[in-house]
Amino acid sequence: MGLFHPLVTCTQLVTMDYTYTIIDSDAKSKLQIQVFLEEYADFVFAESASDAINGLHVILKYSPDVILINLNEDGMSYFQMVTELHQYMDTLPIIIGYSTSKKYAYNAIKSGFFDYWILPHNEFDVRKSIFRLRRQYPKDAKPATICLKSYNDYRYLDTKDILYLKSDNNTTDFFMHNGKVVSAYKTLKSFEEMLPENFIRIHQSYILNSRYVSRINYGRSILTLKNNKDREIPFSKKYKERIDGLKQQLSKSAVGVLD
Repeated sequence: MGLFHPLVTCTQLVTMDYTYTIIDSDAKSKLQIQVFLEEYADFVFAESASDAINGLHVILKYSPDVILINLNEDGMSYFQMVTELHQYMDTLPIIIGYSTSKKYAYNAIKSGFFDYWILPHNEFDVRKSIFRLRRQYPKDAKPATICLKSYNDYRYLDTKDILYLKSDNNTTDFFMHNGKVVSAYKTLKSFEEMLPENFIRIHQSYILNSRYVSRINYGRSILTLKNNKDREIPFSKKYKERIDGLKQQLSKSAVGVLD
């Protein structure tokens, strides 16, 4: 197969909406959340579930951006569901829990929940969460899919499946999560501004998908990407400021940092 030429006109843009799923067996509670969220045009209801088992199925089927969970009903089963999600998803959705008391607040924090509401639902609490969520997880309008062309052959790459890009003179190789490599007859710089914000230039020859980063080793100037081979990618001093920013971002979503 020959080298592909990138087509900017062939890219598909990321949706500006946040999709959400509600896991709640209380119909009144579920409806109240939907009523509150109808005010926000960028929040789109995906599906609902009534328990942890069906919730896991819905999450894996629809991959929502946000999950809202009623923890009153067997709360610990939902924390187990969140733990299980780590087996199937590289990046978990934003999770908001709610209950009639603070009983599950500590478990929610330990499980990485974004927020915790006290029932009954309060419109002001919802609004604060929405504004904070938008600020911390802004939606961009960069391509979700890159189209590469070689003569009459069109190749579509989903950016979430790209581990990293590596340049070699005037060609760029796309290393995919499934182990495949796709080559394009274009410099690395030509893709740098085209890719979503989670792609970071870390070296003259490398751009990586920060969502796959599992380790930063400053001593060796190496980043480790989580896939079936735990691939190591070098970074250069020139881009250290970007590595520092990435470390800060990853540390915010971690449970804690231990010396």
